[in-house]
Amino acid sequence: MTRIKAAGGVVVRDSGGGREVLLVHRPRYDDWTLPKGKLAAGESFEDAALREVREETGLRCTLGRELAGTEYRDNKDRPKVVRYWLMELEGEPGEFEPNDEVDEVRWMSLDEAPDELTYDRDGDVLGSAGPR
Repeated sequence: MTRIKAAGGVVVRDSGGGREVLLVHRPRYDDWTLPKGKLAAGESFEDAALREVREETGLRCTLGRELAGTEYRDNKDRPKVVRYWLMELEGEPGEFEPNDEVDEVRWMSLDEAPDELTYDRDGDVLGSAGPR
């Protein structure tokens, strides 16, 4: 069986109260997660991570260091691997516009975010981003 390859980002920013991370809500699954998506044919993991974050959130980011990845079986029982990178915003974020995949975004402190995530594996990725 072919392994599904995906990539995503842990988008962080500094706020008055410390570092915050961006979570996305996907109405199709009714979940809170990190922005990510499948690689296009011939696309690198790094390029896919930046593209998926931009498509899902509207944010342009720069790639930082690679974080912990995840491996699991998707909702169609296919093996899936997701690689993540720490990302910083390029410039000021504009107003979020809901799209086909994501209907809401939420900036949260690194302390609060793990409790909002639907999947424990996403919390492990956040943990690899560094101290809270």
